[in-house]
Amino acid sequence: MFPDIGAVFGSYTYLATEVVFGSVALWLLLRADALSRAGKTIIALYPLGYVWDWYTLTIGVFSIPLRTGIEVAGIPIEEHLFIIVVPALVIGVHENLHRTTERAETGQ
Repeated sequence: MFPDIGAVFGSYTYLATEVVFGSVALWLLLRADALSRAGKTIIALYPLGYVWDWYTLTIGVFSIPLRTGIEVAGIPIEEHLFIIVVPALVIGVHENLHRTTERAETGQ
């Protein structure tokens, strides 16, 4: 159904997906003029996400075969990006939805 990008990117597959979805998140945040506010939220959430990720990887809840193998502070570099990209996407979608709703309510 979906193309096997793992065959193309190999050990950089996870990193490539983080870059793609991170770009979408950045675009959404810029579009909503919410980059600064989102950054503060992501910084506040990051330690919790890191501990959660480190723990689940350590006990073997999941493994990541298509990754670079570069680890920082006990987790793959891609997971550090994941901890940033996921809330950035959520906040970006949230901010754009509310921005659209506010425009409709004010007639702009």
